[in-house]
Amino acid sequence: MSVTKITRLPSARLLSSIYHHHHHHQLLLPSITLLTVPRRAVTQGEYRRPGKPKEDKFPWQKINFDFSKGLEGIKKHFTLLKKEFSDRWVGPEGKPILEHMLEQNRVLWEFRGPESLEQWMVSSDQEIGGQSEAYLKLGKNSNTCFLYGTLNSTPPKDGETRYSGYCTMRSQQPLASFDRKKHYDWSSFNTLHLRVRGDGRPWMISIGTETYFSHQKDDMYCYFLYTRGGPYWQDVKIPFSKFFLTHRGRIQDDQHPLWLDKVNTIGFTLGDKADGPFQLEIDFIGVSKDYAHTEEFAYEVYKRNPEV
Repeated sequence: MSVTKITRLPSARLLSSIYHHHHHHQLLLPSITLLTVPRRAVTQGEYRRPGKPKEDKFPWQKINFDFSKGLEGIKKHFTLLKKEFSDRWVGPEGKPILEHMLEQNRVLWEFRGPESLEQWMVSSDQEIGGQSEAYLKLGKNSNTCFLYGTLNSTPPKDGETRYSGYCTMRSQQPLASFDRKKHYDWSSFNTLHLRVRGDGRPWMISIGTETYFSHQKDDMYCYFLYTRGGPYWQDVKIPFSKFFLTHRGRIQDDQHPLWLDKVNTIGFTLGDKADGPFQLEIDFIGVSKDYAHTEEFAYEVYKRNPEV
């Protein structure tokens, strides 16, 4: 067999042809067993951090099949569905149309009891192996939300993560009946209104909206919250035109204004690399209509192919 014919063959056929060709002269190669490469699974599981133990449970084993819990869920969802139909007859979001059109201020989140904290979730870099801690509780008079903890920017020793040190408080995604997504409509307002009391640290306010494509699920509209510190409350008003678009913490070149008709969540993130304790107390979070503010968007918007 010529060399030109041999080189055109696949690797397995190449080895077998060499073996059969020289078998009558001498045994050049021992018996060859082809390597079996495991096939890639059709469905890929969730990403597992280095050092995290592997779960050997099937997906259906994590579900709690409880008959009484199912009946409570059916009752809850049909009650929400009834409320949706009744609110549609009254007007937008259950308010008369005239009141909805003339509304200038709306309080979205108040912290007046333990049930108000159930609308929020707290996370930190412990999800990636970090050492920061964050906790959420009611204030002294049970009229405020008190976020506190310790920030630690030491990265985990997993050989992969380079940066760490963040704590986040984020609102839960509102759900309609039968776990359908429900959105906040802030299109009648142009300013975010907060009443907070901090310790002098800078925070990042991030607003998540509904997206059209799956690769945009990590898009956030962000702006800074500078707290003064001390015993006094501060009223903060941030126009929505100041919020800029980010993706996984990186500011995007292609900017556009915040979509106010389908807002999902709002969050507060601390990551100023100043290790130590922190605290942030929030009285309420609302939106308002400022007629003196006429700016549509504060940042440069350009076209890739500008019109001549």
